[in-house]
Amino acid sequence: MSLFETPDEKGRFFSRLDPDELLGSHCATAFHLDDRDWPTVEHYVQAMQFEDLSCQERIRLAPTPAAAARAARWMFFRRRRKGWKTSRTVYMTRAVYTRCRTHQASAEALLDTGDEKLIENSQYDYFWGCGRDKRGENQYGKVLESVRQRLRDEMENA
Repeated sequence: MSLFETPDEKGRFFSRLDPDELLGSHCATAFHLDDRDWPTVEHYVQAMQFEDLSCQERIRLAPTPAAAARAARWMFFRRRRKGWKTSRTVYMTRAVYTRCRTHQASAEALLDTGDEKLIENSQYDYFWGCGRDKRGENQYGKVLESVRQRLRDEMENA
């Protein structure tokens, strides 16, 4: 018997940073939310860290998702949205859901995962991903699973 619990490695591993991954936050599938067009989920979530509309706009207009994340990091001197740590999964869920409702291919890719556990395979991100030792929170995977269930529920009730 091991001193530490062995992580559950069953499920579908993916990278949310892969621009070719339809489930990822860097996938270039634009959507309209909060009266603006967002190039990616990553742009939206990074911008929502700030209430200041000029900060949001600077991040929204970044040329790539990685540039949007960098712009948000450079705004460390700006005041983050109050309660960001507790509300960030809500913003991520809104963005992923809206993208799926906007882009049928994204919704189908998510629904095609069946009942698989979805695991964001980041070695360094222990909040959104599973982390190097696979013991991270995997919040992005949980967001996807939640949106997948909501899409299923909507299909059943249609």
